[in-house]
Amino acid sequence: MPEPDLGTFAVAQDGPLYVVTAASAGRRAGCLVGFASQCSIEPPRFVVWLSVANHTYEVARRARYLTVHLLRRDQEALARLFGGRTGDDEDKFAGIGWRPGRDGSPVLAAVAHWFTGRIEAVVVGGDHEGFLLVPVEQSPAAAEPAVPPLRYGDVRDLRAGHPA
Repeated sequence: MPEPDLGTFAVAQDGPLYVVTAASAGRRAGCLVGFASQCSIEPPRFVVWLSVANHTYEVARRARYLTVHLLRRDQEALARLFGGRTGDDEDKFAGIGWRPGRDGSPVLAAVAHWFTGRIEAVVVGGDHEGFLLVPVEQSPAAAEPAVPPLRYGDVRDLRAGHPA
């Protein structure tokens, strides 16, 4: 029996999109992520899934912290930058506002809701690996109500900078 195709299930969820950033060994990287979720209430934990083919994955495997940015519906340009281009070929951070956060992990100035998490474990999951994060810092805006997030359906036509 063939394996079920989870694609239609995932599309029906129309989940929020994130930009995940990392820094290690003098390199910085970031990518658009659609597979992410809180996975524990106590203790608080969050998991982001990065494609093993992605430049950000290579930087993240050597990093101690990742920063997770929740995109707003009006930030489609950021989604296209971090999802449609690859850090193998260009510096995605050139020309946008950012600052180095914990261990250099880039914090994007335009994104109001973000948190930085210490990588506690990495879970093998096929063509993506899950980075289990322990939150250590969050944006001051995190206590404010979020505006509607950018969702997969908003950028469904986006051509990824890397294959899955």
